[in-house]
Amino acid sequence: MAPAVGIDPDEDTPLARASLAAMEIRSGELTMPRPRHRRVFSVANQKGGVGKTTTTVNIGVALALAGLHVLVIDLDPQGNASTALGVERKSGTPSVYDVLLGEITPAEAIQTSPDAPRLGCIPATIDLAGAEIELVSMPERETRLKKAIEAIDTYYDYILVDCPPSLGLLTVNAMAAVDEVLIPIQCEYYALEGLGQLLRNIGMVQEHLNRELIVSTILLTMYDGRTKLADQVANEVRNHFGDIVLRTTIPRSVKVSEAPGFGQSVMTYDPGSRGAMSYLDAAREIAERGTRELA
Repeated sequence: MAPAVGIDPDEDTPLARASLAAMEIRSGELTMPRPRHRRVFSVANQKGGVGKTTTTVNIGVALALAGLHVLVIDLDPQGNASTALGVERKSGTPSVYDVLLGEITPAEAIQTSPDAPRLGCIPATIDLAGAEIELVSMPERETRLKKAIEAIDTYYDYILVDCPPSLGLLTVNAMAAVDEVLIPIQCEYYALEGLGQLLRNIGMVQEHLNRELIVSTILLTMYDGRTKLADQVANEVRNHFGDIVLRTTIPRSVKVSEAPGFGQSVMTYDPGSRGAMSYLDAAREIAERGTRELA
């Protein structure tokens, strides 16, 4: 691995890298390239506990701290992304539920994350729990989020949609509304379980609702370098999916798990931690890949 920019090769240690990352984030000097046009992702995996919401939040905050304008849409009724971004999500708060029902515009629901001024969030409240049932009888039920995103007139470089851990109507709305899918896969035994069904559903959305949709990014999460299993899973995923798998892997990290309890991302909770540095590297890869793909 090449030494990090700004570090003397003789002092290229984990501690030095952590210190540099923390200083870079806290000083506001972090920069990443801007895409030529807005990139819209859904972060999806119907298997729970894979780091989906954690990935949405920390990639979003990393991009925003690097000077990019980011919107996170919390489409998971659990509302964990809203909590981690420190935005209001009590019942009655203008939310993605009201947007899907057409009762308010997206602009009326967007809140600014207190830890990242360039990051907006459309929160999820408990009201979203019954949305799938209500949407069933509505016209254009699969494309309501798509129309909402098209109505957003504020400029964003990135829009990230945090999907629920299911393949229901909310996830279909997300797939119909975005251009790219980011799939977090944990480096554990059952990593690929259910992934085939997710890919089949994406294929159906491509065929019937969104021909432009692609699976552009896979991120390996919960990597434990002490185990052979983690390496085996990582190698299997890379062999199967090739270049769409990011080089960066996200390690298991206590700091990553602690941060949401303080209403923060790990990027602001402990920017020098291994988890924060890994998400920072993953965000850089996404930003750099975007400029190459769009060039």
